Formats: sequence, C-alpha cells, structure tokens
Amino acid sequence: MTLKYAHESEYFFFAQLLVHHVERYIEKHPDAQDAIFDLRDIYDLFRQDFASTTTNLEAILNVADEYKIETLNGDQKLISHYAIDPKNNSLLLDFNAEALASLKQGKSLIKPDATSHE
Repeated sequence: MTLKYAHESEYFFFAQLLVHHVERYIEKHPDAQDAIFDLRDIYDLFRQDFASTTTNLEAILNVADEYKIETLNGDQKLISHYAIDPKNNSLLLDFNAEALASLKQGKSLIKPDATSHE
C-alpha cells in the first residue's frame, strides 16, 4: 500500500492563516520582536483541525517561514526562527528585525510560490 502526498495545498492555506494571524499580532503589539502563541489558539485558528495543529504543524511552519517582505537589503523572511514547545504547549516565533520594520511601514507580504515549493 502506498500513501500519496495529497495535503500540500492545505499546508499553504494553513500557513496563510498563521501568517495573517501573525500580522494582526504585530499590529496589536508594535514593540514585539518575537511571539509566543498557545497551541490551543493555533488549533482554533486552524478551525480545530487536529492534524494541522499536531502532525502537520512542522510542514505548515516550513511554508509560513517562507513569507517575505521587501526591505532595503532585498526580500527577507518575516519569521527568522520558530520552535514548537510541546512541554508548554506553545509555538515560539522570532521575527527578522528588518522585515518586521518593513511590515510596520506598510510593506506587503510576499507569498511563497506554491508551484515550486519543496
């Protein structure tokens, strides 16, 4: 029996939900250089899709950390580092300072290309 990898488009959808959630967080917390989200909040954000909040979260984060923002030094990733902390049920995100500044100045996010993503 073989299983086909058929959920790639869902990863992009959930990554987009997560990145927009991060954008709203940054708007509400303009001094933030990082963020800590409770995984229960991510579960609700993902419309209570348990697989996306557990097994598939790493793949979703791999897509989410490909979102970039135009800066003076070229396009840079918004999320510079992420970590899942299962002990504290948290998702930790560190932001790239230059990309964060550009986002706060009104620059738009550049989505990753879903057709060429590995």
